[in-house]
Amino acid sequence: MNEAEFTQVVDELMFSIEESIDDSGADIDYENSAGMLTITCDVNGSQIILSRQPSMGEIWLAARSGGFHFKQVNGQWQNTLTGVLLSTMLAEACVAQSTEAVIFDF
Repeated sequence: MNEAEFTQVVDELMFSIEESIDDSGADIDYENSAGMLTITCDVNGSQIILSRQPSMGEIWLAARSGGFHFKQVNGQWQNTLTGVLLSTMLAEACVAQSTEAVIFDF
C-alpha cells in the first residue's frame, strides 16, 4: 500500500471512529487534525490519541494504559505485538478512561 492509499484508508477509519462515538451518545468529544484524532473523555478530561504513521504503515494509540502500534493485516488493524484488534483496545480505553461504552465496528 502506498502512502496515498494508506492516508485514504486511515481517513476512512478515523471517520468511522467519529461516527461510532457520535452514535454511542457517550460524553466523549473528539478532534481530528493533521492526521491525529484526539478523543477527550468529558468526565475527567483524559485523552486517547490516535495518530497515523505513514512511513511505517501504522496507527499509534496512546491511552492511560500505554502506547500501542497497529498494522493492517487482512483488512483489520492489529496490535503489532499481541494481535489484539484496534477496535477492541480502543473500546477498552474508552471504558477505562470515561466509564462509557462505545462499540467500534471497523
